Amino acid sequence: MMATAQQVLPLYGTGPIPNSKATTDKETVDSSGNPVRYSLSWVSRPTLAVYLPPAGKSNGTAVIVCPGGGYVHLAFTHEGTDVARMLNGMGITAFLLKYRLPNDETMVDKTIGPLQDAQRAIQLVRQRAADWGVNPARVGILGFSAGGHLASTAGTHFRKDYIDNPSHISLRPDFMVLLYPVISFDDNYGHRGSRNALLGVHPDTALIREYSNELQVTAATPPTFIIHAEDDNAVPVVNTTYFYEALQRHGVPVEMHIYPKGGHGFGLHNKTTTDEWTDRLRNWLGGNGWLKR
Repeated sequence: MMATAQQVLPLYGTGPIPNSKATTDKETVDSSGNPVRYSLSWVSRPTLAVYLPPAGKSNGTAVIVCPGGGYVHLAFTHEGTDVARMLNGMGITAFLLKYRLPNDETMVDKTIGPLQDAQRAIQLVRQRAADWGVNPARVGILGFSAGGHLASTAGTHFRKDYIDNPSHISLRPDFMVLLYPVISFDDNYGHRGSRNALLGVHPDTALIREYSNELQVTAATPPTFIIHAEDDNAVPVVNTTYFYEALQRHGVPVEMHIYPKGGHGFGLHNKTTTDEWTDRLRNWLGGNGWLKR
């Protein structure tokens, strides 16, 4: 079963969706497989689903969750709703982002569409922090695979507002949690499928560099927690190690865990080990004070 959100909000309210074309909503849901997992494709109407911790358990920290799917679909259950439930168990208010999937048919500029949605999610959570009992200075972002690319883009491209931001709300996440993330679009080790979906089949070299996030780290990049498996044949583990090295060079606090096995897309549970990365995450969050009320 999919976890039930307390609220599901149109990301941009009743206003227009920026950078969008007037098109028919073609969003599709695939719930096949065993166990049943929900996958969304053709997403052009972004939403933010609010998952509140049990009454009296909230610690004021918020995390925006970005499912993966190569920028062509969203793995909405095992990298989305299941994760929201896990975060709620830590007292964290989770916000599941159904971000737009890049498409020339639905967007004027598909390269910035997902980032606009991530920035809007951060903006909205901070704007309405009091409504959800959230501390606006404790808003993190979490992403799997291509969702990890989106999360790391939000954490390295926040100096530019890609959305209207008249109140100048900070669009910088306070921390990042990246799970087997796509980081780079380099020809040699980047994830070509995600790159093609976001930037097109023959992107300009400058655009490749702009969205290769290991090259965009600065001292202002948020503290980061990263998980990857060494035998990941979809997104090479050097995506994580190069990002880790870049964070270290710039003095950004970072914790990295690399498992020998696990492949790609294992979600909350790497079945090749008895170690639970969620326990490592809890320790990291607690050590940084994000689990204190």
